[in-house]
This record gives sequence, structure tokens and C-alpha cells, in this order.
Amino acid sequence: MPRGSSPKRERQYEHIKESAEERGASDKRAKEIAARTVNKERARSGESRTASKTSTQDMSSSERGGQRSHTGSKGPTYDQLYSEAQRRNVEGRSSMNKDQLKRALGR
Repeated sequence: MPRGSSPKRERQYEHIKESAEERGASDKRAKEIAARTVNKERARSGESRTASKTSTQDMSSSERGGQRSHTGSKGPTYDQLYSEAQRRNVEGRSSMNKDQLKRALGR
């Protein structure tokens, strides 16, 4: 973490790092993920001196993480897709399988 970073960002860094390690990332990779995420959040909230265009105009890291499943590379689970289809009132969702739900949701 950079000098002068807030206690909130320190906690955020540690939380992200521990979470990445629990998912099986190496210590080095976990630190990289945490640093990149915290740096992006600092840039988005105006806490850093410089910020790239993608850091400030792209979706937030929390929003991006919410679009992915935490189960790996297979994407969202059937239950996650079904609940999204429920929120969007997709017709016939109860008889759809995972691939059909993905297509109906445009994924």
C-alpha cells in the first residue's frame, strides 16, 4: 500500500488479499489482485494523484466482481441465472436449463 493510504484502504487490501488466497491464488497473485483493486478504487474516489481513463470511467471493481461467479471459470451458477431471470420476469424460466437461461438473459 502507498504511504499515507487510509485505514479503510488498508483493511480493503487485506480483505481482498485473504479472499484471493482462500480461492487458491498464490501469495504473489493475491497481493497483485488486492493492490490493483484498491488502486482502482482510490482512483475512482479521487484519492490518488493520477488516474487512468479506464480506472475512472470503467465499471467499479465491486460491480465487475458481482457479475462473476465465485465458483471458477464456468461462470454464474444455475441458481444465480435463475434468480436473475426471475428479477427480469423471463417467461418459461422454470423449464429452462442453464444454457437456455444464459441465452434468454443474453449472456
